[in-house]
Amino acid sequence: MTDARRPLDGKVAVVTGASSGIGEATALALAEAGAAVAIGARRRDRLDALAAKLRGEGARVLQLDLDVTDEQACRDAVARTRRELGGLDVLVNNAGLMLLGTIVGADTEDWRRMINTNVLGLMYMTHAAIDGLVEQGSGDIVNISSVAGRQARRGAGVYNASKWAVNAFSESLRQEVTGRGVRVSLVEPGAVATELTDHITQPEAKAGAVQMYTGMRALRSEDISRAILYVVTQPPHVAINEVLVRPTDQER
Repeated sequence: MTDARRPLDGKVAVVTGASSGIGEATALALAEAGAAVAIGARRRDRLDALAAKLRGEGARVLQLDLDVTDEQACRDAVARTRRELGGLDVLVNNAGLMLLGTIVGADTEDWRRMINTNVLGLMYMTHAAIDGLVEQGSGDIVNISSVAGRQARRGAGVYNASKWAVNAFSESLRQEVTGRGVRVSLVEPGAVATELTDHITQPEAKAGAVQMYTGMRALRSEDISRAILYVVTQPPHVAINEVLVRPTDQER
């Protein structure tokens, strides 16, 4: 009989961008629910700390030095997970950048970084995982998008574009594999108090983002991890295709 407190017992999950924020909170939530967790990110020191915490709570953990913009690294991460943890049931594509800024006067390197991480990185990880999920006839791919994938805003054009791409890719994939037992879900956070705003390079955009976040009761990473856990713990015949989570105070 399944322990209701550990609905993911026997399951294996991969979480990208796991070194902080939503990724870290999601790894903790999935492990608490019983899953073995492969945690991937570029910041090794953060991964070490998270792995130690997870192991201290009794979880099986695999650390992956992972840059999702490297296609071969994505294939290797999935292969290692299956080999060392015994399978793969849940992929949470969380790695992402939010380099807000105007299009006029933009540093196009910010654009490349966002498209490479938010779009291609998510696609590479999905491509590495999907054949095995289809072959086993089950599994979840959860793609972390954003309210920015639904509503374009001035000063966020390329970030919007990257998240609209995630939404379109996810829906197309869902139609392709849902009849073969694989669920594809979008989780779309509004304003979440994470490190994302720290990486904005355009001074005006950074100041505007900080002002917006400090003017409301922003979501916490744990709020999003609960939504992800809800998605992946549904009965096999139930697919939660989209979850939009905004702070109560956020109008758009």
